[in-house]
Amino acid sequence: MDAHARELKKELDATLDARRELGPEYESALVDSFVEKVDTQVRRRLAEERLSAARSPAGPGPSALAEGGFGERFGFAVITLVLAIPLSAIAAAHAHLAGLLVAWGGVLGVNFIHAAKRLRREPAA
Repeated sequence: MDAHARELKKELDATLDARRELGPEYESALVDSFVEKVDTQVRRRLAEERLSAARSPAGPGPSALAEGGFGERFGFAVITLVLAIPLSAIAAAHAHLAGLLVAWGGVLGVNFIHAAKRLRREPAA
């Protein structure tokens, strides 16, 4: 596990501990705060990757930095999976298996829509 993942895990643990202490009435604010931290981490990591790609002698790859390239797809996947963890916990705690299925159905739906938009943007090879 790299430093970025460890830092995000610490943030998630702190958010879940705060939720346990403060109760469900602060849940929305805690999730928003965690999403901001994840977004900041993803943006920082993408900036680091862009900087290292720009500094490399070969330069950045053709699609590595392009709109819809690997960085965007990876960031989107990381954010949805990281958000799925607290959503799963909340859904399972309140609605058991049905809530868990709805939460993961939403995660899968968002990823499916994102992939479908990407496929429409790319020309056929």
